[in-house]
Amino acid sequence: MKACFMGLGYIGLPTAIIAAKHGVDVIGVDINPNVVEMTNEGKLHIVEPGLESFLQDVIHTKKLKAQGEPELSDAYFIVVPTPFKGNHEPDISYVETATHSVIPYLKENDLFIIESTSPVGTTEMMAKIIYEERPELKDRIYIAYCPERVLPGNVIHELVHNDRVIGGINEESTTRAIEFYAQFVQGTLHRTNARTAEMCKLTENSSRDVQIAFANELSLICDKAGINVWELINLANKHPRVNILQPGCGVGGHCIAVDPYFITAEFPMESKIIADAREINNYKAFWCAEKVKTEMLKFELRFHRKPTIAMMGLAFKPNIDDLRESPAKYITTKVMQSCSNADILVVEPNVMEHKVFKLTNYVEAFEKADIVVMLVAHDEFKKLPWKANKVILDFCGIYKK
Repeated sequence: MKACFMGLGYIGLPTAIIAAKHGVDVIGVDINPNVVEMTNEGKLHIVEPGLESFLQDVIHTKKLKAQGEPELSDAYFIVVPTPFKGNHEPDISYVETATHSVIPYLKENDLFIIESTSPVGTTEMMAKIIYEERPELKDRIYIAYCPERVLPGNVIHELVHNDRVIGGINEESTTRAIEFYAQFVQGTLHRTNARTAEMCKLTENSSRDVQIAFANELSLICDKAGINVWELINLANKHPRVNILQPGCGVGGHCIAVDPYFITAEFPMESKIIADAREINNYKAFWCAEKVKTEMLKFELRFHRKPTIAMMGLAFKPNIDDLRESPAKYITTKVMQSCSNADILVVEPNVMEHKVFKLTNYVEAFEKADIVVMLVAHDEFKKLPWKANKVILDFCGIYKK
């Protein structure tokens, strides 16, 4: 089988590589020429442990080739971003554009699968678009939705071993999609319809968002009550049926921080808890920024000079380079905007350079700083000792203090 993956980002590229490793001839398509060039050179443009050696293998064996345009294949996968607009309404224009680009190549018995996170009904909408342009293909191709559910940093394992939910626009489409994924997925492949599969992805991440919001709200309460939230959660979790997550400086990434809006935009009256969780998690990032600014002011009043601040981490979660929707990036930006004359050292060990932030080595920043702001629990940061002569704002539980 020959498969064409539209989008070589954090999900599209790993999935294309794993499919190629399992014998599928893969064409990887991306509109970014740098991504295409790096992929064909066997170099990753993302940070994902162990994936680059896999990429080099499939490039060497010519099982994967990257290019800027699709070509005739047997299966087409839409793995492009689905951001939201300024009013938190989902933007499926990338999915629609990618769909239009493969329509001329579709032929009878082809497989068309959307993996991009999408509002309920998107797969049916793309099917309608395909059939309007190519009416001769109606009921002659197989169309399905299969959301990814992988954890950055552990993508290789999870792409193979995680269960997958697969929903076609009809039973035949579901069956054909399952046959494809069975080539490399060892987890259970669960059958459903396209709408349920779409809602399943949104539900999974909205559930996580609500759980994190509880932990973040608890951290706000504990701060006001003078209670160590880390100790509190540890003790509460001793209950056999309680499992509270760890608080942080907000919620980021292109899944948990985005997917709930796909539900609240379409079902505003019914999604009260989901909407409130989004507000709490967004507020936590704002609250953290305000805490930093308050500590800076207190330092200046006490020592009659502006402090040096180390903003430790920009990624949305530990040990990755993904900054999408990152609360740490938001907090750093807010602090820099409000304190233009302060010496602010920005740290992100998983990124070589950034077009907005001048990055500093984490050890150097830690040593120079008067105020250390722990935003992301990167492994490197856990090696840094607690120093009583510094103001340390630990928003991610590095020290549990």
